[in-house]
Amino acid sequence: MNEYILFMLNDATDASLARDGEHWGRYIASLRESGRFDGGSSIGAGVRARKTGQPGAATSELTGFIRVRAANIDEARRFLIGNPVYEAGGTVEIRELPRE
Repeated sequence: MNEYILFMLNDATDASLARDGEHWGRYIASLRESGRFDGGSSIGAGVRARKTGQPGAATSELTGFIRVRAANIDEARRFLIGNPVYEAGGTVEIRELPRE
């Protein structure tokens, strides 16, 4: 089983749906029922740091993340169903978390 992280971006066409607490509650409950949910969180403001030189500004595009387990990326895509940001026309980026 592989681990994946789903990044929610701040580009939903229906922002009220993307932020709807009840919708999020139902979605998180369905993830828990799957037995493959490993947590997640909203993401607040922050800064970028760099040892030398000037870093770019912290992005406000990322609004949250969810960790899940799936056999492959196609199976991980199934966790988009019901995701409030995805359902509201927004972008969810799926990335594999390689075991190193």
